[in-house]
This record gives sequence, C-alpha cells and structure tokens, in this order.
Amino acid sequence: MFNAAGRYALMAIFVIAAGVCLFYDENQMAAVAGVMFAFVLWSHFKSSSILMASKYFKAGDYEKALKLLKEVPNPDRLARNRRGYYEFMMGNISLKNEDYQAAEYHFQISSRFPLGSKNDKSFILIHLANLALRKKDSVRALAYAEKAKELAGTERTNEIINKIIKEAKSLKQTV
Repeated sequence: MFNAAGRYALMAIFVIAAGVCLFYDENQMAAVAGVMFAFVLWSHFKSSSILMASKYFKAGDYEKALKLLKEVPNPDRLARNRRGYYEFMMGNISLKNEDYQAAEYHFQISSRFPLGSKNDKSFILIHLANLALRKKDSVRALAYAEKAKELAGTERTNEIINKIIKEAKSLKQTV
C-alpha cells in the first residue's frame, strides 16, 4: 500500500528495470517488469489510496484520510467496491466538517455502490435521512428511513431509524 508518490516511484523502477533487461537482451525479464508496471498502473486507477485512507479513517485521523482521498485522480475510474468506500469516507468527513451539502452529495453517490454489509448501507441511508431532516424535508427523510429499516441489521440501527421516523412524522404534522 503506497501513496501516489510511492506508486509513481514503483512504476519508474519497473520501467527502468524493463529498459535494462531489454538492453541486456533479457526479453522475458523485461516482459515481467512490463507486466508489473501495468499492474501497478491499473491498481493506481482502480484502487488508488482508498485502503490507506480507510486505515486512517477508522483510526479517527480524518485529516490524513482526506489527504489520501484527495490523491484519487478521478473517483469515477475507481473499482465499484472502492468507489462506495471512497464516497462513504468523503461523506463522513464532510459531515464532521459541517459541510452538509457535500456530505449529502457523497452519501447519495455512496448509496449507489456496494458497501460492506446491508447494515453499512443502512447507515448511509440514516445519514441521508438526518440530512433531509436538517432541511426539514420530512418526505425524503421518511423515504430514506423506510429504506434503511429494510436493510437494518442491529437493534441499535432500528432504534435510530425509529427516532428519525418519529421526528419526521412530527415535522410533517407541524408543516
């Protein structure tokens, strides 16, 4: 697991190794170095720094996680399973920074991609429901909460969802 600079250095080493092998007429070794270069290049675009960022994210070091997430050249090119985690982490970091519009944007994208488990997906929907409540949009909050309830896997998750539903219904009655 390297950051972007480390991956670029590794790719340069493989290119140099392939050039040296070709110079000494070691075509099979040059081919191996070329394949290794191609693999590192492919993984750079498909996985990028997501695994390293998730390590820092889980440890609560959101600044380092954000720095690594910003190294992703184009999130649209990430593998499907990595894109969901990328957007989930970006959404949570935006939420911590009280950038609610960005958080909603990232959580909406994250909800379209596979994530660890159904319970993880329910937490994305819970975040979206809370953001809708913040905007006083009871209809969207109820829709997100109902979908989250279908995916919820723990009692704690169900308690949170029931509180959101109760608050959304009370908001609906006052409007």
